[in-house]
Amino acid sequence: MAISSPTVPGAPVARPGAGAWAVLAVLCFVYVLNFLDRQLLSILAKPIQDELGVTDGQLGLLTGLYFAMFYCILAIPVGWLADRTNRVKVLAISCGLWSAATAACGMAGSYPQLAAARMAVGVGEAGGVPPSYAIISDYFPPGTRGTALSLFNMGPPIGMALGVAFGASIAAAYSWRLAFLWVGAIGVLTALIVWVMVREPKRGGLDARPVDAAVPDAEPVAVPARSGFWETFRMFFADPVLFRIAAACAATQFITYAVLNFTVLFLMREKGMEMGEVAVWYALLILFGTSAGMVASGRLVDRFAPRGKTAYAYVPAIGLALAVPLFVAFVWAPGWPLALAFLLLPMGLNYFYLSPAVTLVQEEVRPDQRVMSGALLLLVMNLVGLGLGPTYLGFASDFFQARGYENSLQLAFYTLTPFYFLAIGLFLWLARAIKQQKLEAAA
Repeated sequence: MAISSPTVPGAPVARPGAGAWAVLAVLCFVYVLNFLDRQLLSILAKPIQDELGVTDGQLGLLTGLYFAMFYCILAIPVGWLADRTNRVKVLAISCGLWSAATAACGMAGSYPQLAAARMAVGVGEAGGVPPSYAIISDYFPPGTRGTALSLFNMGPPIGMALGVAFGASIAAAYSWRLAFLWVGAIGVLTALIVWVMVREPKRGGLDARPVDAAVPDAEPVAVPARSGFWETFRMFFADPVLFRIAAACAATQFITYAVLNFTVLFLMREKGMEMGEVAVWYALLILFGTSAGMVASGRLVDRFAPRGKTAYAYVPAIGLALAVPLFVAFVWAPGWPLALAFLLLPMGLNYFYLSPAVTLVQEEVRPDQRVMSGALLLLVMNLVGLGLGPTYLGFASDFFQARGYENSLQLAFYTLTPFYFLAIGLFLWLARAIKQQKLEAAA
């Protein structure tokens, strides 16, 4: 079982100061760039395919497996390093690396060159999110972390929306290559700002007040030594709650990344949408739909988790159940305006899992295990979701296209529906583990 950080009954709960919100804003902007760089390739898929002759299957490998192999696996040693060193500097170096690699994508003259640059983006982004989770958890005390992490998790929708609006606009007016170069340059500048402006917080400093201040006669709480790599690794996968939340998120991300990495191509190729329309309407849908899902789920778990930790499982499960019929309607819709109308709610409901998952993991483990535990969560859900979701959908489209179907992407999208029910089942499995944990604690 995971070991939570010590708390003192009745001790006053610390509150984040103004500096915490400023740090959160900076880290959120880094996450915006993280996701913007990650998604720019899928947003500009059509002009890249036209110039470099990339198939749907090759595109799936670029946005999925090739990226995820480096992003997911390297996140583990980077997370271990960040837990033992300065997390802010690890984040700044990583941001500079992935931004430079993004610029290199804009200079690729062939598919192998683009693949190599894409892998380098994955190497840099491995050090982006896990250190940020831990930094935020040490700037915000329990009771406010769900909201803080849900605001941080608005980075992906904002990054996606900016990527769509900025990338599509630049591609329509100039060239897809220029979009990569500009975004990369902005990221390198941001890395310097993080290095200079963000201060490394004290690990676990807000988890509990000093015992002698709260309960004078109580024994002092011992500060645990820093966990070893394998100690944290074994703890994570042996704990049924942590393992099941990772598995449920993996099944969910199989859907979300597959949809995310092919929706622009789907809308343009099979729904008749133009690049200029993508830059406006799809960007707005991404921004408001996904942001609403991130914030709503964070607020829901902050409200209901104190009454019962099963909220961390039921909130995502209910969101996915509501999304299923609307997702099918989106795939079926005959034109892009109706398709976008049906996609609006699923775009938010599909992301009801992320804020509850991150909050649950950060609450379940000790302060010295947070970065690596966050990295292990990302390893499982991204290796399956990011690595296999787009790869599967791309090859499914090639499969149908080779058999003469003109609507190959539409048919491939339909095959994602059963994965919704798998993800819902895994979240209900998580709820059982949380209930069992509560019974064991009471006994």
